[in-house]
Amino acid sequence: MYEQIRSIMGENSPDLSNNQSDLFTIQAHAPGVEGRLPLTDDLLRNAPSGDLFGMSQNVGMGWKPGELNGKQYLILSTQGGIRNEDGSPTALGYHTGHWEVGLLMKAAADELSSRGGIPFAGYVSDPCDGRSQGTTGMFDSLPYRNDAAMVFRRLIRSLPTRKGVLGVATCDKGLPAMMLALAGMPQLPGVIVPGGVTLPPTDGEDAGKIQTIGARYSSGELSLEMASELGCRACATPGGGCQFLGTAATAQVVAEAMGMTVPHAALAPSGQPIWLEMARQSSRALIQMETQGLRMADIITDASIRNAMVVHAAFGGSTNLLLHIPAIAHAAGLTLPDVQDWIQVNKHVPRLVSALPNGPIFYPTIRVFQAGGVPEVMLHLRRLGLLDETVKTVTGTSLSHVLDWWESSERRHVIRKQLQEVDGIDPDSVIMSAEHSQRLGISSTVTFPTGNIAPEGSVIKSTSIDPDVLDEQGVYRHKGLAKVFTTEREAIRAIKTGGIVAGDIIVLLGRGPSGTGMEETYQLTSALKHLSFGKHVSLITDARFSGVSTGACIGHVGPEALAGGPIGKLRNGDLIDIVVDRSTLDGSVNFVGAEGIEVSPEEGALILAQRPFHPDMRPDQALPDDTRLWAALQSVSGGTWRGNIYDVDRIITALEAGKKALGWN
Repeated sequence: MYEQIRSIMGENSPDLSNNQSDLFTIQAHAPGVEGRLPLTDDLLRNAPSGDLFGMSQNVGMGWKPGELNGKQYLILSTQGGIRNEDGSPTALGYHTGHWEVGLLMKAAADELSSRGGIPFAGYVSDPCDGRSQGTTGMFDSLPYRNDAAMVFRRLIRSLPTRKGVLGVATCDKGLPAMMLALAGMPQLPGVIVPGGVTLPPTDGEDAGKIQTIGARYSSGELSLEMASELGCRACATPGGGCQFLGTAATAQVVAEAMGMTVPHAALAPSGQPIWLEMARQSSRALIQMETQGLRMADIITDASIRNAMVVHAAFGGSTNLLLHIPAIAHAAGLTLPDVQDWIQVNKHVPRLVSALPNGPIFYPTIRVFQAGGVPEVMLHLRRLGLLDETVKTVTGTSLSHVLDWWESSERRHVIRKQLQEVDGIDPDSVIMSAEHSQRLGISSTVTFPTGNIAPEGSVIKSTSIDPDVLDEQGVYRHKGLAKVFTTEREAIRAIKTGGIVAGDIIVLLGRGPSGTGMEETYQLTSALKHLSFGKHVSLITDARFSGVSTGACIGHVGPEALAGGPIGKLRNGDLIDIVVDRSTLDGSVNFVGAEGIEVSPEEGALILAQRPFHPDMRPDQALPDDTRLWAALQSVSGGTWRGNIYDVDRIITALEAGKKALGWN
């Protein structure tokens, strides 16, 4: 009867039986720490009791009583998993991006303490969008960002004696959350420490392509043996974000472009000496910021937000940053960039980086770092007059001074030379001049199609549409019949089983914030990229895409279907007309007919207005209440085009109006 309990409690273990006397011997008191707290008459009379008790806690944890007068700094991170001393796992993390960041934290903490500071550390781990692709775990992905940012800010405020904050994070939601948290503390010094990148396998596929092994195997384009081998070695080193310019890498780039990191911090190789030194550099920068009285409000400004948008365009970054950059601006109390701002930036900024997933040469992110990373790109942008160089960075100096240093630095010379001489790669083929980019015909990054399906707009990474499907003027034109799905599961099944063929237009509706928490649909976009016929298929959805997504994939359609958007009225067999001009960055997506009758976009809008919504469209039955609450709060705050933020004033106004309408006291 009690055998199960005995097994759990270890009473059947011979080792326990032999050591019971030690196990059950309990110490009931201890002498405490020798020494004295550095208290003064003024402290005892005027300091809050929390400050005084904090000293007791600090020595209780082992800090020397005589070293308690140092300035206190907080290190926050997204660390996950439990590593042994040799780096082997005791418990796995969710992803490589947070697996090694504890090493960054230790290096940063050692640097702080060596300079007389007292480091504190806290953790809010983050999920992996790659791991949750195609699962209900994706319903928590984007909402997590707001939740984590709030918890980070609560942790910052809960250590009232901190003088500044280091934010250590790597990946898709954890790093944007950390940036939101620091931006929301305008009177504190703060520095972002990016978690870097993992290396690609010497012989194999990157972490983006590897996510298509199921679709390629199902379509007969990959053997079981090859899928197994490629999948095993895709993450060639244990730490860092994925090897492509997806959301994780782009967020690192944007953090540096905004002045929130030390120079040449984004995309460093995780676990290597240059990566660890970046943590020490960040600690020194934080101490200097505090000494100089420099605060986050001095770093994150309207001008630095604009610089980040410019660098995003030059890199060809993830469209998810269209959600995160406005949210950072909101957290900092600044003007939120709108669609017209993004259009203006992308029309004026050339793409200068050749890397995964956009090409034209598919270099992994480590090559971008070796070619000079963010400061190298900014040198080219400086020559084009596209940056505000007066902005401050966490170095305590202006961007202009940072770029002057970078141009003549030993670091730049040595790293770029190594890429050329050791690896045989011309750095200028990875990060190129505007003239070189133009000669190669590389187009700007993002287009925002509108039309009767997307009256509020939509997003497509137009630079990554396969050139083979463009006309002579560089325009993508696709007029075809819709195949409509209301779940991603149905859509990927159709792709895997031959239900999607060249010429189709996939419509995935009801998957925006209110339906799924605005899930990523990389299962679909990656399959279309890597299947032989995929470049001849378009995708339209009110969901969003992974940062590694490419092709003729139109997302962020607004309004979302469940908020009354006309995309929710589309049916199988509807005729849809898509036009995307990669040169002018103009685009349209329109319903133009049904039942064999073609109509104008204006007539199509009238037909859609009279139609009922798709009968199968509804919030996913697995949508968590936590995400339903997030969807409601971000909706009254302006929705997707304001970055899925929590605008507290608007939320309170809506609640008060609702209470009044309902007659609630």
